Amino acid sequence: MISRTSAILVSILLLSQSAIAAPPASPVGRWLTESGNLEVEIAPCGKAICGTVVKVLANRSMSGSGEMAAADNRNPLGMTILKDFMPTSGDNWQGEIYNRENAKTYACKISLDAPDQLVVRAYVGLPMFGKTQVWRRVAAAASNK
Repeated sequence: MISRTSAILVSILLLSQSAIAAPPASPVGRWLTESGNLEVEIAPCGKAICGTVVKVLANRSMSGSGEMAAADNRNPLGMTILKDFMPTSGDNWQGEIYNRENAKTYACKISLDAPDQLVVRAYVGLPMFGKTQVWRRVAAAASNK
């Protein structure tokens, strides 16, 4: 009887320790944009996190109208498109996103919907006046190709 009770207590302690020690989910890593055009590496930049284009895969318009004619003609490779993201609450971060299609910067919220799904909400003024995209996490092996 005592050994069964001890085993239950040890199990409860181990489970509570792992729950306490588990770090919050993080958007740090490599992500594929919703359009499939870019891979963006999100990493620490000072006290914040930022996202830099590390691979260009295509040049499709986000509006779905075919080939993109970017207002910003600079090569996107190496461009920082997510800037100064700071945690706000739980798994949410607030910062700015740059859209090279129209060469404008927007307020932006990002949050993890799942370990491999990043919800990106760019907006002007209030989040309700914005657009949401879902980016997919890139597997480590696939990102090295």
